[in-house]
Amino acid sequence: MSIRKILKFPDQRLRWQSRPIKKINQYTKRIISDMFDTMYANNGIGLAAPQINIHQQIIVISSLSPKQPELILINPRILKKKKKYIQSTEGCLSIPLITSTIYRSKYIKIKAQDSFGKSFILEAKSLLSICIQHEMDHLIGKLFIDYNTIKL
Repeated sequence: MSIRKILKFPDQRLRWQSRPIKKINQYTKRIISDMFDTMYANNGIGLAAPQINIHQQIIVISSLSPKQPELILINPRILKKKKKYIQSTEGCLSIPLITSTIYRSKYIKIKAQDSFGKSFILEAKSLLSICIQHEMDHLIGKLFIDYNTIKL
């Protein structure tokens, strides 16, 4: 377990596409552990692997409520998005001291794998939905500052 360096904007590596994980092994589990350590050390609620210069499709999310445990999302895919939007003020560990109002889907349904390679479906709304969408953007090289913040 260790705390990794977080890439900061305008580092172009934040714009790189991430590769799917083909096989989950001890190296993958070490990355996940380091991601949680790094996220918590920097007071984050979510972290995507590209933010620590690992361009693989891995996301970790802290427990956002007593009913929701920490999440590990490997190779996440959005299956469904509702067109009802929620406004949030977002920040990012890779873009310190800047926030912006973003409109994201209030509800999403995703498919991902856990750290054992088992696929699962997750339905998320409100803050969890926002956090997952924000972190999934990192996997395709998109940052919250790329959004037009004009109300939809």
